[in-house]
Amino acid sequence: MFYPTQRLLRAASLAALLLAAPAVSSFAQDAAAPAADAATAAPEAAAVDPATVVATVGDETITEGDLAFAAEDMAQDLAQMPPEERRAFLVRILIDMKVMSKAARDAGMDQTPIFAQRQKYLEERALRRAYFADAIAASITEEAVRAEYEKFVADFVPADEVRASHILVETEEEANDLKAQLDGGADFATLAKEHSIDPGAANGGDLGFFGKGMMVAPFEEAAFALAEPGDISAPVQSQFGWHIIKLEEKRQSQPPTFEQVAAQIQNQLLMTNFTQKVDELMSGTTVEITDPELKAKFDAQEAAEEAAAAGEAATEQ
Repeated sequence: MFYPTQRLLRAASLAALLLAAPAVSSFAQDAAAPAADAATAAPEAAAVDPATVVATVGDETITEGDLAFAAEDMAQDLAQMPPEERRAFLVRILIDMKVMSKAARDAGMDQTPIFAQRQKYLEERALRRAYFADAIAASITEEAVRAEYEKFVADFVPADEVRASHILVETEEEANDLKAQLDGGADFATLAKEHSIDPGAANGGDLGFFGKGMMVAPFEEAAFALAEPGDISAPVQSQFGWHIIKLEEKRQSQPPTFEQVAAQIQNQLLMTNFTQKVDELMSGTTVEITDPELKAKFDAQEAAEEAAAAGEAATEQ
């Protein structure tokens, strides 16, 4: 609504971060609902020392901090569970983790090359999330989102909108018959409920307000051609059948409220900040992909992204 679409690969990368972000700004948490669920999975932990021990497993301890990390990691699973059950569930997971990890160490599994490789990956993933939270998401405050909204409102150009009702039937003959009944004084909403095959028939055919470009062309042209509320069109054909349209109201569009679009603006600011920061970090960095087949696929994706971005820029001009 407000901005062109962003580069899809970068957007996918951001989406993965939002699903797992342990801490974003208090306002930006709304954009990362799964992460917010994780934060609320163990609400008691927010007010206590993360070093507080909640259980012991042999010589090992489970702390409030461990519960918080587990809640973050299992946000999607916890979202399906009653809040009062989550902490006990997490403790069970951590108990299993403690005993199984001890068995793995005793077997020397922590000394294998694949374990070291996995450990490095997990460390880098955790650092990436931490950097995202501190260097990118923390700047997306409510004030920043409101400022962006005010700019949108200042630039908003009202457009014509109409509220219309319609009756949709399959044949021109049936449409002409209904139009004759309407011309004779029949109630539009009643005929819509009795004869229209549109899902909105139960509401008397009321479609609510819509602007240009939202309906199929023949329908839109007929609806916007009606001059006064109460005017009824002649039967109009579209790919869906035959329509009879009644104009209910005309108005100039208004900008959506802040509450209606805050999440969208917030996500866009996150995307913009994320893209700018990653591009900045990538500047001067040499990337070499040694697998020829992988390089070809990677280059093709990058080229498609750049072409899409160039097309969006040209459209804006």
